[in-house]
Amino acid sequence: PCNTKQWAVESCLGETTRSDLMSDKRQRARVQGSWAKPPAKGQSGPMGFVPSNAASRSNTASGSWGFGNQKASEAFKFHQPTKPVRDVPKEKVIEQAGVYEISHGPSGVSRLRLRPGFITTEEADWMFSKLLEELPWSKKTNYRQGEAYDEPRLTCWYGELPYTYAHSTIPANNQWHPLLVTLREAVEQSSSCTFNSLLCNLYRNGHDSIGWHSDDEASLGPKPTIASLSLGDTRVFSLRKQPPPEDNGDYTYVERISVPLSHGTLLLMEGATQDDWQHQVAKEYHDRGPRINLTFRTIHPEPEGHRPGTKIRFTAKQL
Repeated sequence: PCNTKQWAVESCLGETTRSDLMSDKRQRARVQGSWAKPPAKGQSGPMGFVPSNAASRSNTASGSWGFGNQKASEAFKFHQPTKPVRDVPKEKVIEQAGVYEISHGPSGVSRLRLRPGFITTEEADWMFSKLLEELPWSKKTNYRQGEAYDEPRLTCWYGELPYTYAHSTIPANNQWHPLLVTLREAVEQSSSCTFNSLLCNLYRNGHDSIGWHSDDEASLGPKPTIASLSLGDTRVFSLRKQPPPEDNGDYTYVERISVPLSHGTLLLMEGATQDDWQHQVAKEYHDRGPRINLTFRTIHPEPEGHRPGTKIRFTAKQL
């Protein structure tokens, strides 16, 4: 029994010693760990020591000598915009028949006349098939900055005078197709205008197009009226206003209009439209069938001293 009691006492003493040793190791680990990592914000390290990098950051943030706060205040200082904030105008859509004065300016009134269903569907179907098959369609080569490129559409020309645009001339062709003569007379009666020329465009699919331009060649005269008759699949006819001089050719904030031109629709551009607006038929990246566009116009002999196809701005005296 005595031996047993002595063994129990020694065993208890051994457990106490081992426990003290483990506690001492944990204490040393905590102390060593506190030296290995920076103290939490607002706390010091062991023995009240603050690491030098933390002190450096503290000095920088506090702005010693007053420089830190000055830089921070300058960085977050609000500056009033030097240019007024401008909104991009929402594009307008014209679909209903009517007369639309799309702008008024120093050049005059720009006007569109839209007549959907100018030709009935049955007549338009027959006319489209006949013109698609019988007109002498060809691809015209134009020039831009001295480099040749093919127009992304097919064209043909009718008129007693040649027509020059994009540095390329279409020769005169006075052999009008009989159906085109009939259509010209119908358009003249509807518009109260007379036309002596016709540029025909064939858009074979949605990838055929015509880029931004104005029909403002000198041979068209001042304030020309252009009559556009559409046959075939619907394409969107887009217009954008010429930017003011202070915008330096930037079209970001100009007014824009889109006009879906369906089978048998007649559109007239009148007044200052060619002076103050540009138009295009953009590429479309989904299925589109062929479309024929007949643009009736009046061509004059080129003004003396002007190279054919030169664009010109007429003065008030010339108007």
